[in-house]
Parts: sequence; structure tokens; C-alpha cells
Amino acid sequence: MSQNVPDRPPTAILIDELAVPRNATIGAIVGVAVAAVLYLVRVFELLGPVAGTRQYPMFGPEGWFLLLAFVLAVAVTLLVTIVLTVVTAYRLTRTSEE
Repeated sequence: MSQNVPDRPPTAILIDELAVPRNATIGAIVGVAVAAVLYLVRVFELLGPVAGTRQYPMFGPEGWFLLLAFVLAVAVTLLVTIVLTVVTAYRLTRTSEE
């Protein structure tokens, strides 16, 4: 066994190589943008009113759609981050084979 201890743990090096912080930032920007656009379209009825009536207890429609927009933003952020990280990993494996 080697007496040399790496400066950083292997997982931190892997996270840096896969550019996870950059991918998460891009994912967050895309997620918030998508959720904001859909929230504005729904709340301000930019595409016209929704057919039928519905009851929205406690928070009203704006509150419920804000909660749904948050969930959508988190889901899109996660999806974009995963896709970008997989693409980065694929590119790294292709360049290491050459």
C-alpha cells in the first residue's frame, strides 16, 4: 500500500471531472425558467381560461400553482442535471479511449 494520501477524496475528483456543479447550475436555470413560464401562462390565463370550474381549498389557485411550479422546477432541474452529467461522462469516456 502506498503511504501517499490524495489531497481530495476520489468522489470529489469525480464530481469535478463530470462538471456536476456547472450542470446543476444550468439545470437550476432551466428548471426555474420553465416553471416560471408555465406558472405565468396558467395563472394569468395567457392561453385563455381553463374550461370548467374547480375549487382550490386553503391557498387558492395561485398558491396551488405556485407549489406545482416549485415541484416542476425541482424535477426539471434534476432531469437537466442528470442528462448533462451523462453527456459529460460519455464525452470523457470517448476521449479517454483515443
